[in-house]
Amino acid sequence: MNSFDQYRLEAKKEAKNKLKERINVVSKLRKKKGKELDFIFSDGHDQVFKKIDCLDCANCCKTVGPLFTSKDITRISKNFKLSPGDFTEKYLRIDEDNDYVLKTLPCPFLSSDNYCNIYSIRPKACKDYPLTDLRDQKKLLKLHLENTKHCPAVNEVFNHITNKFGVK
Repeated sequence: MNSFDQYRLEAKKEAKNKLKERINVVSKLRKKKGKELDFIFSDGHDQVFKKIDCLDCANCCKTVGPLFTSKDITRISKNFKLSPGDFTEKYLRIDEDNDYVLKTLPCPFLSSDNYCNIYSIRPKACKDYPLTDLRDQKKLLKLHLENTKHCPAVNEVFNHITNKFGVK
């Protein structure tokens, strides 16, 4: 196990141990105005990604997987010279929320060095992940709590917010 794998396991354990505290943090963050909350997350995102390189981890690609929109399916299937139906049949399934998701994890497009083989045409959900630098953070707070279990960067964003902004 390399040092980042150990870090990822520690982050997952920390996310579990701090869940109650973070639920409290989220309830306080919900009271912030939209732009203020977006700034708080953007600041955390910027600080964390100065230190974390997703290629060291790729846990999202190994354990969570993205949703695929119809635009994603059309764009990616075209690149593979497959019809959208054939691409869907080969790689995707419909989940309990009626969304297209990968049939298998880790992502079949993830290489052994954690690089994405379809990076330039990857799904929108992959481009946006971990969502901590998007607008309308208020809508994402519950999802961020879940993502602390999978993404060390989101875990660190919460640590940053808690420490810098005193939201305890």
